[in-house]
Amino acid sequence: MTVQALILAGSRGGVDPVAAYGGVADKAMIIVGDRTMLARVVDALRAVGVSRIVVSASAGAVRDHATDLGVEVIDAAAGPSSSVGLAFEHMGAPLLVTTADHALLRPEWVQEFLADVPPQADVAVLLAARETIERDVGATERTYLRFSDGAWSGCNLFYLATPRAAAAIRLWQRVERDRKRPWRIVLRLGPVLLLRYIIGRLPLNSAIEHVGAKVSIRTAMVASPFGLAAVDVDKPADLDFARRLVGSAEV
Repeated sequence: MTVQALILAGSRGGVDPVAAYGGVADKAMIIVGDRTMLARVVDALRAVGVSRIVVSASAGAVRDHATDLGVEVIDAAAGPSSSVGLAFEHMGAPLLVTTADHALLRPEWVQEFLADVPPQADVAVLLAARETIERDVGATERTYLRFSDGAWSGCNLFYLATPRAAAAIRLWQRVERDRKRPWRIVLRLGPVLLLRYIIGRLPLNSAIEHVGAKVSIRTAMVASPFGLAAVDVDKPADLDFARRLVGSAEV
């Protein structure tokens, strides 16, 4: 495939509770099955035939491990949006973005996502509906965004299809900076959009298109048919689940 891929494997500093639970200093180095989480993500991307894989990392052990895996390494920034921004300047479009804690990532999820991205989109994001997740995963604790057409959870797969996607990264950076001042986020996205969301009248596609229009780009949502695609290792219970699943040879 001509698409490149970026794996976010940076750390925010301090002790990561999931890494501590997994017995390592850096979450990307947690073993699931007989491979680190980072290696499992690299394996999945290679199986699809991604032409270039780059790891954004801050810890020396993660950087060394990525080098041993035969992939490129660049410096991570202070947060995920800034790390993606730096990588996008370095790599350009098209760029697939995922995370090192996506330990269950499967090649078919990536293939189907890329195949379903609308040709006119500058940016696309993969999400899974709650009913799809509960069908495949069960009633686990997940974070859902609730829209008029259902509840959705992110799948940690993003596609920056054109150079215009840089505008979406800049918006993400501003929102990330304002995360402790939500009123600023509301002002950026607009009170009408927020009101429609609160009263349950906002479909997901409309929300994503509206956000894209704010920065003059074409954005798209792709619905995943794979509920497991929404599972990343964000907490100890996720790690236990991933290890059970891999141990049972279901993934």
